[in-house]
Order: sequence, then structure tokens, then C-alpha cells
Amino acid sequence: MSLYGFCEIIFPWIFKIWLRWELFGRENIPAEGPVVIAANHLSLLDPPVLGAAATRKVHFMAKSELFKPAWFGALIRKLGAFPVRRGAMDRDAIKTGLTILKENKVLAVFPEGTRSKTGELGRAGGGAFMMAVKCKAKIVPAYIYGTDLKRHPGWPKVRVIFGKPMEYDPDMGTGRESLDELGASWKEEVLKLRKAVAIEDGNHRC
Repeated sequence: MSLYGFCEIIFPWIFKIWLRWELFGRENIPAEGPVVIAANHLSLLDPPVLGAAATRKVHFMAKSELFKPAWFGALIRKLGAFPVRRGAMDRDAIKTGLTILKENKVLAVFPEGTRSKTGELGRAGGGAFMMAVKCKAKIVPAYIYGTDLKRHPGWPKVRVIFGKPMEYDPDMGTGRESLDELGASWKEEVLKLRKAVAIEDGNHRC
């Protein structure tokens, strides 16, 4: 059994007990073809939580600093991560991401570019969707709640909700204005998912 296959079995049990996680909308992840899962970003827990929640193996861009020391870099590579240099146009990372999508696999991105310190949704960088548009991939918005353990101490309750694939013109091109509009649309979709979580919490309190 591969390391990813082992984690695919073990992580859900760990997260159910430790994080009391709940998953919604997994059926919205297409069973085949290139897919980009675009999620909000709260903590370093987001990649493993999102990867374990998905119905297909997920590949992640991870900041290059996480690949040091070398043994840890080798470990997360086996789990589907590949490095990206933040603050610059990393052509190697983009090439890797495009290759993943051309092979009809799943790529996860965090369009905000960095973790939110307040829990609020930040501006979505349009560049995060460039690879999806180039490969005409399905874009699945996702909302993660509760992984920022400093804001949710004690016994946290984590939720991951996947929305339906976003509608966009596959021939829209990768100009900045078009990608920024797609980023704004993504933010609207994630805010809807967040609202659904809030309503669910309200129903439980009643």
C-alpha cells in the first residue's frame, strides 16, 4: 500500500475523533477529468483535511519553505504536494500544476494566497485560476471551517463543504481582468457555502 493510500484510510478516522469533522457536498467533485478545488485557507491543517475529505487524490501547491528539512519534503511529495516559491512567478510550479491537470487529476489551490488570521475571506488572486482555465478544468469551490485551532481551542469541530462546479466560459482566456472576475465569482460562491454552515449551526442550536 502506498503512503497516500495508508493516509487515505487513517486520516479520516483521526479527523473524525480529533476534529469531529463533518463533510458536505462530496458528490460535487467530478469523478473524472481535470478538477481544481479552490478553498479558503485558515491553517496548516487545511491541506490534509481537504485532501482526506475529497473523493479523489488531491495535489497541492505548498510553499517551498515546507520542503525543508529534506525528509519532510520527501514525505509531503509522496502525499501529493509540490513546492511553489511565493512572491514570484514560479514557472516550474505552474508547469507542474498544468501537467497534473492535463493528466486529468485534481489540483487544490488556496486563491487567497495566504492563511487568513481573522477567519474572514480575503481577496482571491485571479492567478490561482489560470491553470484551471488553460486546461478547461472544472472548478469546485470549497469552504473549510474550524481548522484555525487558536480561534477554536479545546475540542474543535471542523467542517468541509464542497460546492457545485462553477460555471465559466472555458474560452475566456487568461487575461488579468477575466481571471480577477473569476476570482470574485469564487469568493461569492464560498461566502454562500459559509452561510450554509452558519444556518446549519443555527438549526442545531434550535
